[in-house]
Amino acid sequence: MVGPGKTNGMRHVALYVSDLEKTESFYVGLLGMEVEWRPDPDNVYLTSGNDNLALHRRSKSRNHIGKESVLDHIGFLINDKEKIDEWFIFLTDRGVKTLSKPKDHRDGARSFYCEDPSGTKVQLIYHPLIANTD
Repeated sequence: MVGPGKTNGMRHVALYVSDLEKTESFYVGLLGMEVEWRPDPDNVYLTSGNDNLALHRRSKSRNHIGKESVLDHIGFLINDKEKIDEWFIFLTDRGVKTLSKPKDHRDGARSFYCEDPSGTKVQLIYHPLIANTD
């Protein structure tokens, strides 16, 4: 049994970040997210309109040593395959650390990886099966 029905997809991710201000600036200033809620100086919730990204300042008092994240990466959908290369150039020109160049995948997707200022691996991806091409 899968549950009482399908979910509406994964639309929330929460990250501990080493530099909250720079990481917020990356997602808001470069990727176009908006601040949805800032409950206090150590937490901010961002949105693209249909999702939620929570950024939590990594506490220096909490011991995070030895507690590596199991998160591989987070992904942002791009609805136009040709825009992937434009995003790559845009982010590279702004000094964002890129981890790969844009490439096509067997399923018709196209993507590349970069890092946010706190080291989270971020994928920008066009995926034809879930692209909103309306």
